[in-house]
Amino acid sequence: ILCDECGCFCIRRHTHGCGLSQRVSKDRSSKPVNKISAACINHIVHNGGLYKRPFNEAFEETPMLVAVLTYVGYGVLTLFGYLRDFMRQWKIEKCQNATEREEQKDFVPLYQDFENFYNRNLYMRIRDSWNRPICSVPGAKVDMMERVSHDYNWTFTYTGRVIKDIINMGSYNYLGFAQKTGACQEAAAKVLSQYGAGVCSTRQEMGNLDKHEELEKLVARFLGVESAMAYGMGFATNSMNIPALVGKGCLILSDELNHASLVLGARLSGATIRIFKHNNMQSLEKLLKDAIVHGQPRTRRPWKKILILVEGIYSMEGSIVRLPEVIALKKKYKSYLYLDEAHSIGALGPSGRGVVDYFGLNPEDVDVMMGTFTKSFGAAGGYIGGKKELIDYLRTYSHSAAYATSMSPPVVEQIITSVKCIMGEDGTTIGRARVQQLAENTRYFRRRLKEMGFIIYGNEDSPVVPLMLYMPAKIGAFGREMLKRNIGVVVVGFPATPIIESRARFCLSAAHTKEMLDTALKEINEVGDLLQLKYSRRRLVPLLDRPFDETTYEETED
Repeated sequence: ILCDECGCFCIRRHTHGCGLSQRVSKDRSSKPVNKISAACINHIVHNGGLYKRPFNEAFEETPMLVAVLTYVGYGVLTLFGYLRDFMRQWKIEKCQNATEREEQKDFVPLYQDFENFYNRNLYMRIRDSWNRPICSVPGAKVDMMERVSHDYNWTFTYTGRVIKDIINMGSYNYLGFAQKTGACQEAAAKVLSQYGAGVCSTRQEMGNLDKHEELEKLVARFLGVESAMAYGMGFATNSMNIPALVGKGCLILSDELNHASLVLGARLSGATIRIFKHNNMQSLEKLLKDAIVHGQPRTRRPWKKILILVEGIYSMEGSIVRLPEVIALKKKYKSYLYLDEAHSIGALGPSGRGVVDYFGLNPEDVDVMMGTFTKSFGAAGGYIGGKKELIDYLRTYSHSAAYATSMSPPVVEQIITSVKCIMGEDGTTIGRARVQQLAENTRYFRRRLKEMGFIIYGNEDSPVVPLMLYMPAKIGAFGREMLKRNIGVVVVGFPATPIIESRARFCLSAAHTKEMLDTALKEINEVGDLLQLKYSRRRLVPLLDRPFDETTYEETED
């Protein structure tokens, strides 16, 4: 991209408006240009030369008026919530939420009344936007059971009608392997007839099948690591393995937007946890420096381990981890790196091998590579890959390995077949074509939404596309209006997001055809006009230019 300040070509990054320190001359040679304007100097960072490709990730500021009206909206809802609680207390309005019986009132409350205030008075108004039951394969299109509520979303009644062919923009079916026909289905059906549906034992007892061994060897080859281990649940892969890796006397540095499974695993470990600002390398390096200099609180002894927890793609923001710089910091300060590739494995990189492949990095630079089979592979479970010594240790000390039932054989075969398809070991190019199709769909969908005037978060290559709604009333309205137009979407609000950053989250799939995307875009455009959601003023703000906490911010000197 031609820099407006210095007139040289540069690679834009979300760190600063001008980008990397290494400028590429106008003939696009790799030789850096020495002449750089004073305006660019302030944006140079020592990690700049780590990126081998453009990395465009910017977030548009929330318009001030929209932010104010959003706070006012929540204030009005809260005020009416207290009014309705008052009416329920005096039996003016029927109380339908869970409460203690009279004889239990002298005990410690079983139901915390104030903690349930949000669910009772805000969430219940738009509860119909979630938990919608589908009755088909979660492919590019789904069938949904129609339901109605006659008591303001406290209960639902099914009408018996099925809404057919809803375009599915919410499932994590990135590569389109969630299907009821094809090679994966046939292979899974064959294994089901041979092995049955369940194993009824743990891996350490009588539940270790040859299929499990085959899967782990295949995953290790796919990732480019020495060894790998598979688990039956993606959430537990994080929450039960992190406590096996770190404990008391260790330090965990966690991104502020990490998934709940990473947060739970960190808390269960007993290690000290410190949070750095999302994708902010200045914040991370500040914490690393402080950890090295000061050591543990009170004793000042060195930390036993320092573990950095990050995700490949952040599922609410649509952003991609700045992995080259995280690895550089990890090496500089001799810490360990735990990478959660739940959303990025299969969905990123020229060969679908995740964020490591996307940046062209060496898998050996990531100490613990975690991912799930629930998204790109259309199955269930998770994995951890890394050094053989690491995996051997986890086989013995991981709670998921020791106590959890082994993965179902048909699910294992679904994963094996889909991974081989991605790698091209099935003798076709279907897998590679799906990876490329997902990348094309992602760029096309994001570009069109921006052209319409919506505020879109995340990286231009991320198949997770958050569209900002902001105001609480528009959360339910957007989901309902889209469903009326046969488009299934996921809407997200507080507390899953910051209170003024409610959003709709689209998940792109290789199974989406251009016609499907054009239909969805047409309806999104219409609903956007109806609900006045086109807030964009085309003023993109780089992620790290957003204000952050003084305790984790360190200015770059000129």
